[in-house]
Amino acid sequence: MSNWVAPFPDSPVDATVEVPGSKSVTNRALILAALADGPSLITGTLRSRDTDLMLDGLAALGVGVAYDSDDPTVVDITPGPLHAGTVDCGLAGTVMRFLPAVGALADGDVHFDGDEQARHRPLDTVLDALRTLGARIDGDGLPFTVHGVGSIAGGEVTIDASASSQFVSGLLLSAARFADGVHITHVGDPIPSMPHIDMTVEMLESAGVPVVFDAATTSWRIAPTTIAAVDWAIEPDLSNAAAFLAAAPATGGRVSVPRWPSTTTQPGAAIVAIMEQMGSVGELGADGLLTVRGPQRLSPLDIDLHDVGELTPTIAALCALAEGTSTLRGIAHLRGHETDRLAALSAEINRIGGDCRETDDGLVIVGDGGASLRPALWHSYADHRMATAGSILGLRVPGLQVENVETTAKTLPDFVAMWETMAGSAS
Repeated sequence: MSNWVAPFPDSPVDATVEVPGSKSVTNRALILAALADGPSLITGTLRSRDTDLMLDGLAALGVGVAYDSDDPTVVDITPGPLHAGTVDCGLAGTVMRFLPAVGALADGDVHFDGDEQARHRPLDTVLDALRTLGARIDGDGLPFTVHGVGSIAGGEVTIDASASSQFVSGLLLSAARFADGVHITHVGDPIPSMPHIDMTVEMLESAGVPVVFDAATTSWRIAPTTIAAVDWAIEPDLSNAAAFLAAAPATGGRVSVPRWPSTTTQPGAAIVAIMEQMGSVGELGADGLLTVRGPQRLSPLDIDLHDVGELTPTIAALCALAEGTSTLRGIAHLRGHETDRLAALSAEINRIGGDCRETDDGLVIVGDGGASLRPALWHSYADHRMATAGSILGLRVPGLQVENVETTAKTLPDFVAMWETMAGSAS
């Protein structure tokens, strides 16, 4: 780990940034390809710590994984008999919540573990659900062991997914391979990040798996069926793109991102409308080039981020640079992410001279246009989104240091070089 001095451009940023593939789409495509009825070719695969952990985990269970020697983002996935193995989850929520159901289909014991910090992430919901569906599992969090017997009964299960939409997606992605399929009913507070479940459903249906959703009962039903092999082309990661786009409103400059999809289930797409609420102007060209131009002064926000909670660190950084009081609501579930993001954002914004406090379900940030912010060490808490939030603030706070910026490799291994290039392009 090292302390990285975030770039401080002396004029507004003016840059075009190529963003690698989506982590969320990549890891869902990998699961579906591993359980399909034949080989799949995945292009535009994000190669980061989270996605490499998924690739390694699938390979450990017997899935064929072959990389193109000329392009590491092109990956061939060949399903094979699933067997015993060991899965390193790192700090990847998609790995620790998506792969247990795959492990239940393996013939043999599958051991799961991860980073020390991952042992505090909630997993009991998905593990208890799998037990109800017929799996035998030792443990309620990392480390745990799935005793696979080559199949799982499936059937009906009721869960409280109010802590993470990944609990639902983790069951849906493998459900077509369960003997009786699955009927999942959610009870409890509203599920956060519902667009991620929409993404899962859309990808399942693209692979020939019908999903019946009942909004009245918040339930999903999948019948046992074949998962068709699909050659997936992965979209750019719009949540990663959000941090780069934030450089435009942060500095009053311009940032463009190519290949922005005209329609998508990625929650990160919401960042454009949110930045427009703060005074920015967004424009999507016919060629897929998205351009955001920042205002001279950032307006504060009063917004519910329940469905797009992963954007909170980026938005909170911009609110600290705005003029006025911002209220971010609907994000209590962020206390169970890679770190307690509400506590972390409050601590770090205050550490550099800002004014941020936690509420029951969010943050209140009082900004003065960044006038009170001062250089200090911004702690990342081994959380990639915290590291990128500090980098955004560094664009306006000369000398701000980001601790352990290397944690951005979780979803974007080349972040530092990309960020420095973008900041250095200021005109």
